[in-house]
Amino acid sequence: MITLIKNGELYTPDYIGIQSILIVGEKIINIGEINEEKLLDLGLDVQVIDAAGSVVLPGLIDPHVHLMGGGGEGGFATRTPEIQLSEITKSGITTVVGCIGTDGTTRHMTSLLAKARGLEEEGITTYIYTGNYHVPTPTITSSVKDDVILIDKVIGAGEIAISDSRSAQPSPHEIAKLTAEARIGGLLSNKAGVTHFHVGVGQERLSFLHRILEDYEIPPSNIYATHITRSRELLDDAIALSNKGAFVDITADHETGEWIRYFKENGGNMEQLTISSDGNGSLPKFNNEGQLVGYGVASPQTLFNQVVSAIKEKRLPVSEIVSLVTRNTASALRLRDKGLLIEKFDADILILEKETLDIKHVFAKGGHMIKDKNVIVKGTFEDRN
Repeated sequence: MITLIKNGELYTPDYIGIQSILIVGEKIINIGEINEEKLLDLGLDVQVIDAAGSVVLPGLIDPHVHLMGGGGEGGFATRTPEIQLSEITKSGITTVVGCIGTDGTTRHMTSLLAKARGLEEEGITTYIYTGNYHVPTPTITSSVKDDVILIDKVIGAGEIAISDSRSAQPSPHEIAKLTAEARIGGLLSNKAGVTHFHVGVGQERLSFLHRILEDYEIPPSNIYATHITRSRELLDDAIALSNKGAFVDITADHETGEWIRYFKENGGNMEQLTISSDGNGSLPKFNNEGQLVGYGVASPQTLFNQVVSAIKEKRLPVSEIVSLVTRNTASALRLRDKGLLIEKFDADILILEKETLDIKHVFAKGGHMIKDKNVIVKGTFEDRN
């Protein structure tokens, strides 16, 4: 399939004005002035989309999604369900990274891998972390390092829980060893080899991560901490961690725009910041005694909604906000051919109405997933009506 997107205002995520994009197969072949008449004269089957009055962005990269569901802290009936393809694409997400979460007993790494492969067959790009909250953490090959080296979709370890009553209460030394394993796996397989840390509400906050950077030979770029906006004190700690070169991640919620503003105004390294949805993960609420008092399910749609809110309501710069869910995430996870609208990169593209920022079209690896606001590619077992 050849697709020409013309007359759109392009953010790569940097603004480059009104340009055209030519897609052939899965890739962006050309950006700039494209002679439509000459293209059509070739007699090829070309889909032409007039994006006048629209903005064109890279597809979002969500680095933290519970592809198989999550939860279970309230018993077996509180396990959240598997995610479906259109839940992801309707949120403007074209690349996801799957994780397990709390339950590494009834949810298995092999099942997560199979789910990721299934979603990739259905049209989007997927990766996974090996492990779950606990240390030692479950793997496929019995080794974090070997999982990263031998399994194509495994790009690091995670989500490893710290500062949380649900963690295995690991020592800094255990955390350092696991992080080093993931890093070595990344070096030997040319992958990110990051360790993705779930950060709870505990008083230790990010102290373990600061400690291993100070006491061990761990490069900061191999550390990637999420859920950093549980408190102002935790965000301050994350600001300090970002300035050491680690990556930090905001879980999208109704205050995301304000958290971003605070991070920026207080000296956080904006190139080290990302946003994720925690999609299909459970949202348990605990009291001070660690007892479960409430429950919810995170939606991947929250990520896109909060990007829009940060731009429209908080008046934050478009390029800066879009970078947090495209270029920065690709950098944190070292995803080649992702996160930018440039030639030879994957054709992961969003077309949004300029005034409302509603999604009009979604392309994932050149495949047209949403057309004129309608889902045209659904998952294998989704309702076809």
